[in-house]
Amino acid sequence: MAKRILVVEDNDLNRKLFCEVLRSQGFAVEPVADGAEALERARQFVPNLIIMDIQMPNISGLDLIEIAKADAVLRGIPVLAVTAYAGKGDEDRIRDAGAEGYLAKPVSIGPFMAAVRGLLKE
Repeated sequence: MAKRILVVEDNDLNRKLFCEVLRSQGFAVEPVADGAEALERARQFVPNLIIMDIQMPNISGLDLIEIAKADAVLRGIPVLAVTAYAGKGDEDRIRDAGAEGYLAKPVSIGPFMAAVRGLLKE
C-alpha cells in the first residue's frame, strides 16, 4: 500500500512539482491549494505525512500545524514544513508549532525526498 501524502501549497508550480516528484517515487498524493480546506482534506484523505507551506493566504501554515497537532485525528501525522521565508528563528517557531521537519525554499529534490522518507520511517 502506497504511503499517502497531503501537499498543502498555494503556489501552483511548487504544488505540481512536489506532487509529480512524490508520485514518481510511488506515493499517493493529494494536493491542496488553500489552507482553509487543508484540515478537512486531511481528515478525509488520512495521510501518512503532511507537507505544509508556511506562507499562505487565508490561514498560515503555522496556524494549520498548531490546529492539526491539537486535533485528535490529525495530531499523530508528521508535518514537513516548507517555506521561502527562512529567517532567523523561523525554524524554531515552526518546530515549536509542531512540525517534525523543516526545509527552506528553493527545495532541491535530494534533500526533499530525504526529509520525506525520514519522516515516514518514524
